[in-house]
Amino acid sequence: MTITRFAPSPTGYLHIGGLRTALFNYLWSRKNEGKFRLRIEDTDLARNKEEATTAILEAFKWVGMNWDDEVVYQSDRFDVYKEYVKILLEKDLAYKCYLTPEELKEYREAVQSGKVAPFDIRKYRDFKGELDKDFVIRFKAPMSGSVTLDDGVKGKVTVDIKPADDFVIARSSGVPTYNFVVVIDDHEMKMTEIIRGDDHLNNTFKQILIYQAFGWEVPKFYHVPMINNEKGRKLSKRDGAVDVMDYKREGFLPEALLNFLIRLGWSHGDQEIFSMDEMIKLFDPKDINKSASSYNLDKLLWLNQHYIKNKSNKEVAKLLKEDFGVDVENHDKLEILLDDVKDRAKTLKEMAEIIQNIMSVPTEYNPKAVKKFIKDGVKENLAKFIEFIKDKELHLPSDWHDVLMEEFIPQNELKPKDIMPPLRICVNGDTKGIDLSNLLTILGKDEVIKRIQKFVSE
Repeated sequence: MTITRFAPSPTGYLHIGGLRTALFNYLWSRKNEGKFRLRIEDTDLARNKEEATTAILEAFKWVGMNWDDEVVYQSDRFDVYKEYVKILLEKDLAYKCYLTPEELKEYREAVQSGKVAPFDIRKYRDFKGELDKDFVIRFKAPMSGSVTLDDGVKGKVTVDIKPADDFVIARSSGVPTYNFVVVIDDHEMKMTEIIRGDDHLNNTFKQILIYQAFGWEVPKFYHVPMINNEKGRKLSKRDGAVDVMDYKREGFLPEALLNFLIRLGWSHGDQEIFSMDEMIKLFDPKDINKSASSYNLDKLLWLNQHYIKNKSNKEVAKLLKEDFGVDVENHDKLEILLDDVKDRAKTLKEMAEIIQNIMSVPTEYNPKAVKKFIKDGVKENLAKFIEFIKDKELHLPSDWHDVLMEEFIPQNELKPKDIMPPLRICVNGDTKGIDLSNLLTILGKDEVIKRIQKFVSE
């Protein structure tokens, strides 16, 4: 059975790079009818944030990527890790290292400056006694040789074993280190494939040594290149590396975000739009690109608008109410309203702002628009328009279009610019916005008259 996982650290919120990694793991497990597990790597007790863990779980639920079995929390497993450390000590595959912080600093500074190290970092490797001072537990790596990884993305990669590969597996406090616990957990959770960012590549060689020390089978690794900004640099918060739930708050749909992420480092011909079923059917980690991908906000906005347009107006109205407090679910002109706004807005947040602007009685009017279009005689024309429409049946955009273009304008020997921009200013505060006939229909005749009267009387 294919078993994959995603293992975030709750020292911060889940960002889109992490979500993409999770998506790749999710798709591969679902394609193979396997399991997708979630593990919270919260051994850094000083930096963990409970709200970050909650936000990570919330993000997974929002995008609809359900995990299998219970969530594993590393902070619940310290006793398990201690037992495995004990096993390595008993097998003489780990040892107590008594080097002081000052000695370690001296060693690192010498190595970094290219000087001969003042002592061997493996100083206590074969020491059999006990000292009355703090110690860490180091892993006994082979004294020479190399470690080879047959990576699913990068191909075969080999590194030489160095003295520093006697790395720490448990700190002086007894808390185990990342490279140790991740192997224990992946083994006990029966991981078969591990898809993760290539910033973990160097860690993998140390982890392989631990697998070998225990005699365990090494999972298949796929190290995915990072997501860069459009200038080829590391993605920052300014570029979009923000909390996944910020995308919800900005009005993006989860299906648009996942579709966007699947195309960052993977492709299927020239296809751009993928449903979740298509992603599961077509995705294979061996097809992940070897080079870094570039974040493109315009592409994400384009996808988001596509998915908004393809949702029913009832669904969109529900989301607008739940996420942005804009309640138009029972509006009698819902279809006209949302059909128009869908063509103009690229996010739900933008839709909400447009709708709020439509529904709100203007408290001020764009001074530039007023100066340009409210000339002598315009308010008199607007007053005439009120009287003209009072007894007319105006329920559809076509009704408003006809009464303006076929009746009022020609009968009063006006040009469209003499009445249509001023009408917009009256009812919406500006000359920009949705189609005028749609706007007047949505507001309804009574509300249109009230807003014109308010403007004319000021």
